[in-house]
Order: sequence, then structure tokens, then C-alpha cells
Amino acid sequence: MKNKLLHIFKKLAIDNKKSFAVLIDPDKVPSDTFLEKLNRACDFVFVGGSHVSEGNMETCIKKLKQFIDLPIVIFPGSPNQINSGADAIFLLTLISGRNSDLLIGRHVESAHLLKQSGLEILPTGYILIDGGKITTAEYVSNTKPIPQDKSDLAVSTALAGQQLGLQIIYLDCGSGAQRHADIEIVAKIKKEVHLPLIVGGGVTSKKEIKQLHSAGADMVVIGNFFEKHPEAIDDFIH
Repeated sequence: MKNKLLHIFKKLAIDNKKSFAVLIDPDKVPSDTFLEKLNRACDFVFVGGSHVSEGNMETCIKKLKQFIDLPIVIFPGSPNQINSGADAIFLLTLISGRNSDLLIGRHVESAHLLKQSGLEILPTGYILIDGGKITTAEYVSNTKPIPQDKSDLAVSTALAGQQLGLQIIYLDCGSGAQRHADIEIVAKIKKEVHLPLIVGGGVTSKKEIKQLHSAGADMVVIGNFFEKHPEAIDDFIH
């Protein structure tokens, strides 16, 4: 089915069925034991990041496929992270920033690579929220995140993304953030924007996942926390 994963994301959002994803850094592939547990701990696996060494993406995806049966979606920081081994890729447009390279430049650069890859493309409005510290995403993108107390600005940004025709909103505080997006921001965006809403960055517990789900997030993502505490995956097994 064309747009299979996008259809799944939208169907889950419409049915108010919440989901959970784990973000894997290709430069820091977890142990085999950790990967074996992912099938029971989450619904989707994302691969990528703001800064990934060239060449590690393919190795990482091949290893993931040895252990998991879940959909693998690339969360790209640059065109060199495009790999046909995955199921889909977030085509990220950093709508919270004013860096033209991340609004259209990288998209033009990677257009033919994406077409040839055969990956399902997920047009995604990426919104960077201040997570309490300068993250790699902020540094590499050369953009300022939206302050946590500017919820109206975050809502307007997400709404503009929907009006531009983007199909998913990804609200992120960046890897290693000290806090996740404020509950109020999540709730207000969900009220105004009728797209699947993904929230990541700074999430460290099941309690926070439940709070974000209750506020309106359709999917919550954890990445950096599991890099530091891989044993915690046991607590997330269904």
C-alpha cells in the first residue's frame, strides 16, 4: 500500500490509540539483548539524528532487522542518512527555524536520492522546543528553539505546517534535553492541529509518556535516555 505508514499514523491518531517509539543513534547501536526487547517495548523504531558518522546508517539498519519486526523510520539529520533498508523516512522541514537550508535546501539536494531509494516519504513539520540546554539539534541546525513559555508561537508554527500541507508534526526538544515539551504546548497544538503529533526529547519515564499522551501526543519518542540507561528498557515492555 502506498503511504502505508502515514496511513497507520493517521489511523492511530483518529482512533486515539497512543504509540511509543525508540530512537536509535547509528553511532551508538545498543546491545543485542536490548534490541531483542524492542519488539515488546515499543511500536516503532526511528534511526538517525542531527549528527551521524557517514556509513553507520546501513550497518545499523541491517543489525536492527536481525532482531526486530517493527517498522523502521529514518529520522535524518542530513542526506547521507538516506538508506533504502528502512521502511520510511521523515522528510523534515524545520518550520520553527529560519534556516533556508532546512526549509528547502536539503530537500532539493536529496530529492533524487529519495526518489531512487523507494522509501515511503513522510512530510513532517519539525518544531524545535527549548529543552533547557543547547542540544546537537540546535547547534547543527543553527536555529533557535521556541521557548517553553511561548505556547502560542508553537501552536501557530504547527498550524502553519498543516496549512502548508505537511502530514505530521514532530515536536522535539532535542537529544539529551533536560526537559520535554511542556504539557500545555502539546495540548494546545493538538486542539488546533489535526495531524498525527509526535513528541520527543527529554522524555525519561513511563509517567511522562502517559502525561504527554493524555495531553494530546499521539506518539512519544525516547532516545538518549536509553543510551545512558539501556537496562531501563525492561520497564517499558508491554
